Amino acid sequence: MDLLIQTTSLETEHRVVLGGDIDAFTAPKVKETLMSLVTKPDINHITVDLEAVEYMDSTGIGIFIGIMKECFQRNRTFEVHKMSPRVERLFRITGLYDHIAIRKGESE
Repeated sequence: MDLLIQTTSLETEHRVVLGGDIDAFTAPKVKETLMSLVTKPDINHITVDLEAVEYMDSTGIGIFIGIMKECFQRNRTFEVHKMSPRVERLFRITGLYDHIAIRKGESE
């Protein structure tokens, strides 16, 4: 499946909606998109919506670990907003679920 990337800016916050598959083939585009936001001086918070991601492999996990570390080093906040059940399971199996900020719904 193809990768969907939609971005929205709100002052110092940036929201990225991802959909489809995040794997070795699509991961470079995901990394490029997220890293370009992390390095912008006017962006303080990045939220990534993973609800429409149907598949993610270890390459995707590596990207999220790297982005999380880069945000920490640059004093930016990073969170994942919603997750498909498959992605949530992968985050739990790898232990990333306990180390990344996750918001499950609109009110959380």
